[in-house]
Amino acid sequence: MDADERDICIFLKSWLGQYVSGREIARRAGGKWRYRKDPNWATPVLHRLFEKGILDADSTGHFRLRKSEKKEKWVSPEIQKILDQNGKNFAEPFTVDADEEESAP
Repeated sequence: MDADERDICIFLKSWLGQYVSGREIARRAGGKWRYRKDPNWATPVLHRLFEKGILDADSTGHFRLRKSEKKEKWVSPEIQKILDQNGKNFAEPFTVDADEEESAP
């Protein structure tokens, strides 16, 4: 990822989930002097990021960061192995009674 791509991604992180126009991205991500020199500097960078799968685009030419799919992982594979051997399952959320909270040390 080059500097232009990184600048655009950093800018779009402040607009998570919202589509932003290419012109607005060019104006704010590169600074006003870069925008005055070349108002279309971000267009090829945005298309590169879209082809890489980092950005989503809508039909009007607005872009946003693609939502990342975070995978759940264990802190340690050894802990997972111990819990599996003991038959413990923490996949479902559980509730703690108010009486149990007060008596906890």
